[in-house]
Amino acid sequence: MSLTFSDAAREQVENPRMEEEIDYEALPSTAPLRHQLMAGAFAGIMEHSVLFPIDALKTRMQSAAGVGTSSGVANSMLAQITRISTAEGSLALWKGVQSVILGAGPAHAVYFATYEWAKTSLINPEDIQTIQPLRVAASGALATIAADALMNPFDTIKQRIQLKTDSSVWQTASRIYKGEGLSAFYTSYPTTLAMNIPFAAFNFMIYDTTTKVLNPTNTYNPFVHCFCGGLSGALCAAITTPLDCIKTVLQVRGSDSVSTDILKRADTFNKAARAIFQLYGWKGFLRGLNPRVISFIPATAISWTSYEMAKHFLLG
Repeated sequence: MSLTFSDAAREQVENPRMEEEIDYEALPSTAPLRHQLMAGAFAGIMEHSVLFPIDALKTRMQSAAGVGTSSGVANSMLAQITRISTAEGSLALWKGVQSVILGAGPAHAVYFATYEWAKTSLINPEDIQTIQPLRVAASGALATIAADALMNPFDTIKQRIQLKTDSSVWQTASRIYKGEGLSAFYTSYPTTLAMNIPFAAFNFMIYDTTTKVLNPTNTYNPFVHCFCGGLSGALCAAITTPLDCIKTVLQVRGSDSVSTDILKRADTFNKAARAIFQLYGWKGFLRGLNPRVISFIPATAISWTSYEMAKHFLLG
């Protein structure tokens, strides 16, 4: 039975949450901060833990422990996985997952909470359902600045462990601190921001735009969230791979697995970029492209789907 105008108005008065629930894609103003943090932490842990072996493979290919370029037949992902599993055991590609879990939860909680706050602050409530690519991109950029400040030390530890010489999270953290100082945990932070700010800006912009086009009613639709998340992840990962290669060199240069002198001395963005070019040429900036793109498709799909699912059930 259809509602008349007066019926709809009375229903709105009796159920004040009705208007807010229509605006699904943004958390309502009455949503407590803990819901934003919980949804973000859940999304971050799911994203990083499920696809961790592919990320480990990418680190091997980008560091001195990897050989060749991402385009070579001998360097195919399957060949690399087989070689590593045979030589080091089936759990070798899971080394460092503890560091990611420890960092991803708090970092992604801050990431999505900052995004929701910035989006609400930059976009007028009456325009929240319209496509606002620049404001959404700015919200994503602010979110990654805050989140990476928390995540960068854990990411550095993770990548050291992913190279086969280091062991536990605490042992690796202690070794870095004693041997290289506190600043070693943030050596790659400027490069990380240079990579992640455009990544986050495009990620949020592409995701927000495509979901509004494919899901104009803004209802909870995990298939749309999954597809749009994967699409944004693939495009952003491909664009930012050269910067990711430089970041990896900066983060692993102090590891025992790095024996090349030019890589060990690469402690700045320019030095790392020159080292990659001298050793591998222009193709060196595409090392790890295949596993990076392949990992980010499901990773961002899982992240966005998990985040939207958490919002749906927390607000339900």
